[in-house]
Amino acid sequence: MKTSWRSASLVATATAVLALTTACGQESTQSTGSQNVGATAAPGGLGSISTTPGNGYGADSTAAPSASANGQSAGALTVADNAKLGKIVTDSAGFTLYRFDQDTAEPPKSSCDGDCAKTWPPVPAEGASVASGIDKSLVGEVTRADGTKQLTIAGWPMYRFAKDTKAGDINGEGVKGTWFATAPTGKKAAVSDLPGLSVRNDAKLGPIVVDKNGMTVYRFLKDKAWPEPVSNCTGACLEKWPVVSPVAADDTKGVKKKGLMGFTRPDGAKQMTINCWPIYTFSGDKAPGETNGEGVGGTWYAVSPDGKPVGASK
Repeated sequence: MKTSWRSASLVATATAVLALTTACGQESTQSTGSQNVGATAAPGGLGSISTTPGNGYGADSTAAPSASANGQSAGALTVADNAKLGKIVTDSAGFTLYRFDQDTAEPPKSSCDGDCAKTWPPVPAEGASVASGIDKSLVGEVTRADGTKQLTIAGWPMYRFAKDTKAGDINGEGVKGTWFATAPTGKKAAVSDLPGLSVRNDAKLGPIVVDKNGMTVYRFLKDKAWPEPVSNCTGACLEKWPVVSPVAADDTKGVKKKGLMGFTRPDGAKQMTINCWPIYTFSGDKAPGETNGEGVGGTWYAVSPDGKPVGASK
């Protein structure tokens, strides 16, 4: 059964995105929901037995589980209050559940396989249930490339982080600018509720664009915008400069709408643009408001609301 909780907003968003993407010759895609499992999942937790190979702490275990244990059911999902992030979703053992910006929610799809899935173990859909604080209609599942079923919240595939060693850890928050703790709504957990892209008035640089986490957005002078977006940041470059994933046009504030669109990179990842220029964050920025990427290599610059590189030589 497909979820329909966002169907009305998706129609409006799809129309807006289609109108914008024609500016650079891109096409929009249609979306579907994920299968709902929240209302029918059997009660789980530490007492449920996973049928997935590699289960690290089974029904007879009395030790605190490790988040890196593969195949362990989430059990009864709960909502915890975190001083830094506000309300976050945890499994029955108190481990934080994360979402990945390179995944998609409409339709649900996981992009984390191989070594990625060792660091970020996918949370199985089997055995998951809802204790309180989460709308059951948002809880579903997606079939991974290997045929296993992964838990989703609002369409977003759920993961644990191998370096979270005890309940309440949020060591995966913000890793590579693409991994974030999950709010009960399926959105990224955050005390502040910024739009997907907005404008901040920096004391040195003036008006610059930031993402929904308040992190500074950058442009790479070696990229191209016309006749279509082209990113020349690939391979190891992306470790330092993670791409900004597409956001809906109505989830922005103060940013020029012309050429505000997403495109598909040669590696298959989705990336956002401003005025058709690909945009990124910087791994060297550790907190909102930092601009450590400004001027790096003479090719990386913060972005003005109209898509121009702030501080670049003319």
